Amino acid sequence: MLLSGAAEGQKVPDARALGVHLTGEPGPNNAITDVAGVEVGHTTIIHGEGQLVVGEGPVRTGVTAILPRGRESGDSVFAAWFSLNGNGEMTGTTWIEHSGILEGPIMITNTHSVGVVRDAVIAWQRDRDPTFLWALPVVAETYDGSLNDINGFHVTADHTFDALDGARGGAVSQGAVGGGTGMRCHGFKGGIGSASRLVGPYTVGILVQCNQGLREDLRISGVPVGEMLTEPSSCYADRSIPAAVRRRGVPWCMRPSGEPPDALLDSGGLLEPIPEGAGSIIIVLATDAPLLPTQVKRLVTRTTMGLARVGGMGYNGSGDIFIGFSTANRAAAAGRAEVTRLEMIPNDQLNGLIASSVHATEEAILNAMLAAETLTGINGYTVPALPEDRLTEIMSRMNSALGDPKRK
Repeated sequence: MLLSGAAEGQKVPDARALGVHLTGEPGPNNAITDVAGVEVGHTTIIHGEGQLVVGEGPVRTGVTAILPRGRESGDSVFAAWFSLNGNGEMTGTTWIEHSGILEGPIMITNTHSVGVVRDAVIAWQRDRDPTFLWALPVVAETYDGSLNDINGFHVTADHTFDALDGARGGAVSQGAVGGGTGMRCHGFKGGIGSASRLVGPYTVGILVQCNQGLREDLRISGVPVGEMLTEPSSCYADRSIPAAVRRRGVPWCMRPSGEPPDALLDSGGLLEPIPEGAGSIIIVLATDAPLLPTQVKRLVTRTTMGLARVGGMGYNGSGDIFIGFSTANRAAAAGRAEVTRLEMIPNDQLNGLIASSVHATEEAILNAMLAAETLTGINGYTVPALPEDRLTEIMSRMNSALGDPKRK
């Protein structure tokens, strides 16, 4: 299965309908595309099943494109980036750090496809602009090797072109799509999530590729949901897969009739377990508020607090790298020759934007899990969806205990 475009694939997440209390007013799409001009596209690559054969599959991966001013405009934007924990990659950030300007799309894919996606972006820009000279594309990654044949290098230049050409405004497909296809989040299926907040005349939008976090750390509306949802856990769905390619401590998904109850506890795999705290998250922030690059960076750094509200810890094995941009001051960001005038919000007026950056990040991570469905990948390894029925039950109990009518 190969899917391209902006809004294919997964269900639309609605945490509020499950009783989750979230702060702030979302935009009409509750997505990063609520910032006017921003477009998002995905290419999702899913094929094959069974035992891993490197170069053949199974494949559970893809690429996601975020275009700050859309496909039809190459104009730059003021931008900034921040690394909470650098066990990951985001190319092109050295020049952003020094110039405060982003001059192309932001791409997200898997760890071992950064190079091909970067080169494809350059080719895409070259082919669209006869005056093109050079580029330092921004390509970020998280690791999908638990579900995907990551060493098979299945993402190609054409997949990248499809994501870029298919980018659109409006609703954003979320969950196991694009670069997020093979990702896990707090022990549940994760991937792409998005959310937005209205702040007076301005909008803050967030898109995440969530592949981080331990189950026991997961917090939703401040409730230790991860400690309450010890099941379902990741499991092996295919008993024909040899123990030599299964990981220790991972149970079978189902216990055949006649086997003792403890048969579900461990599939008898021989590989080392996935390291505790391994995984990463990429966060992209967009706003139409007139901000200087230093002010954009202040918002980008605050997304770490939204991550923390969900239970993100920035563990050693997690690559937590974030980038943001402002679509305001178009002439100033794109100008190369003449002195240009620009607008900026006074620092004393940033608090609403800061708070919205936190709240939208929190919801975007939650949306990545709520939109994703259970997925089986290489060697029958299966990552479960966050069970909405049990989450609804937990939220109902907690909201009733708090006695807050707004949370019921």
